[in-house]
Amino acid sequence: SISFFCGMLFTGIASLQYNSVPMVTIFKNITNIFVTAGDYYYFDTKAETLVIVAFGVMLGGAIAAASNDLAMSGIGFFWMAANCFCTAGYVLYMKFATKTVKLSKFGMVFYNNVLCTLFLLPCAVVNGEVALFFKTENLHTPDYCLKNFWAGFVGFFLNFASLTCVQATGPTTYAIVGSLNKIPVTFLGYILFDDVINDKTWFFIAISMSGGFLYSYAKIKSAKRRASQTHTK
Repeated sequence: SISFFCGMLFTGIASLQYNSVPMVTIFKNITNIFVTAGDYYYFDTKAETLVIVAFGVMLGGAIAAASNDLAMSGIGFFWMAANCFCTAGYVLYMKFATKTVKLSKFGMVFYNNVLCTLFLLPCAVVNGEVALFFKTENLHTPDYCLKNFWAGFVGFFLNFASLTCVQATGPTTYAIVGSLNKIPVTFLGYILFDDVINDKTWFFIAISMSGGFLYSYAKIKSAKRRASQTHTK
C-alpha cells in the first residue's frame, strides 16, 4: 500500500512537469481500465458490455487527445503511464485492505500517511528540496503555513473518503466516479495555467469525458435491472 501510495504521489507530480493539466487529468482515464481488470482478476467482479464500451470510448478519446497534443513527450508519457499503474495498484489494495486489515479507516489513513513520509523524506533530502525549503523565506510565512496545513488536512480526509467509498462500492465504481472530477480540473487547468490546446484536442477530450457519463448510465441501468429482478423474486 505504501509503495503504491508513494509511487502515485511521486509519478503524479512528475507527470505534471512534462504534460499539461488537461492532458494529465484526461489521460488518467486509462487507469480505470487497469482497475477494472484488477477488480475482475482479484475480486471476480465482472464488467458488463456497456461498461466495456464506455472504457473503449474513454481510452480512444485519451489516446487521440495525446497523439494530437504536440507538447506531450516520451518522458511525459512514461510518467503518465507509471502514475496510472501506481494509482490502479493503490485503489485495488484499498479494497483488499478494507477486507483484511484489522484497523479502523482512521488508523489506516494515519499510518499510511506517516509511513509515506518515511519513504518520501529521504528523496526530498537527496534532491536538495529540504535545504531549498529552509533557504526560501517565502515558504516560512503564516500564509504559506496555513495553506499547506489546509492542503494536508483536506488530503487526509480525501484518503478517508476514498477508503470508505471503495469498501462500500468497489474499485471499479470508485475509479469511474472519481474520474468525473477531471471535468472541472481540466477546465481550471486550462484557465489558470494557460495551457495551449487546439480545437481537435478539445474534441477528443470531450469524447473521453463522455465515456465517464456512459459508464454512469450503464451502472444506473444495471442497478435498476437488479432491483427489478429482486422485486420479482
